Parts: sequence; structure tokens; C-alpha cells
Amino acid sequence: MIIADDQAIVREGLNLVLGFDDEIEIVFQAKNGQEVIDYLKNNNCDIVLMDIKMPVLNGVETTKIVHQTHPEVKILILTTFNDYEYIFQALKNGANGYLLKDTDGKELISDVKKVYRNEAIIGSQISDSLVAGLQNKTQQDMIANLTTRELQIARAIADGKSNKEISTILFLSEGTVKNYITNIFEKLQLNNRTEVALFMKKYD
Repeated sequence: MIIADDQAIVREGLNLVLGFDDEIEIVFQAKNGQEVIDYLKNNNCDIVLMDIKMPVLNGVETTKIVHQTHPEVKILILTTFNDYEYIFQALKNGANGYLLKDTDGKELISDVKKVYRNEAIIGSQISDSLVAGLQNKTQQDMIANLTTRELQIARAIADGKSNKEISTILFLSEGTVKNYITNIFEKLQLNNRTEVALFMKKYD
């Protein structure tokens, strides 16, 4: 197993914790992703326990390279960053699991073994963040599906404008405005003007 983290104290701590288990052998400690890549050119390894933010080559990019060049090597991300983009990109690039550094020692050892057995590991906090991030991305995609005119009207609704005011501002008939609003409700999966206003204020 490789431990990859730019902080020496973290590497040593992980080495100590994981070293308590007779089934886990630490074969290399890397300060950055490039050292992981270089090591794997001439050596074998089952698992890389890897931080996200490292100099030279970060964990997300290292995951992508290792997954492409050594698909048999499993990658478990261990980081302080509970951020949707980091999580999503790491998993997309081939990571087998994603944990936060506040994971206790026994749980970490157990999760390392699960990854070795081809089980995917996502910490509970990570799951919450991933779901929230995916929901946010879906809602942003909904906004992207609005036409320029629909977006103008949705923003006007968020500003508290009535249909008559919107029709005057945009030089449209009130009937046309109503038709646009019907389309907006459908595309954003909302039921009324209040929901549209709240949606636009949150995501626009």
C-alpha cells in the first residue's frame, strides 16, 4: 500500500495507524502524486491511500493517471475536503472510495480492506455532500435549459414583477408572457410564481 500526502506528520500518522494491522503493508510514502506515478513504473501496489491537494501533481489528476496506466491499483481518497467538485472528479477519474481525515483508525483499516475486496467506500458525510452537489448541478442544468426570453421572465418574476409589468418591459402580450411562464414551470419542475422566485434567487 502507498500513502500519498504532502504533510510528513500525516504520512507518519497513517503509517503508524495502518501498521497496527498485520494484513496491511506500507510499501511507499509519497509527498505528491508524481512520486506515486514514478514508484508504480517499477513497482507493484494494491492500494493508494491519497490526499487530494498536493503539490506537483494533485490527487484528482494522479487518480486519473493511475487508473489509466495501472487499472488494477485501487485508490482510496483520504482528505479534509468535503467538496462536491473534488468528490465528483475523483470518483469520475476512477477512485474506489472517498473518506474524510476525521475517520477513526479502526474504520480506516476496515475501509482499506473493503476497497481491497473491490467494495466502493463513500463516507456518510461524503454521501450527503455528493447528493447535495448533484441536486445543485441538476438545478443549474434546468436553468441552462431555459431560453433567453424564459430566463428574462423568470428573473422578472424573482424581482416581483406582475405579468402586465413583464409584458410592458419586454414588449410582449400578457398572453405570450403567460405561455412563457407555463414553459418555465415545466422546465424548472415548479408549480407557482413563488417557487420560481425562490429558485432564481438561490441559483441564478
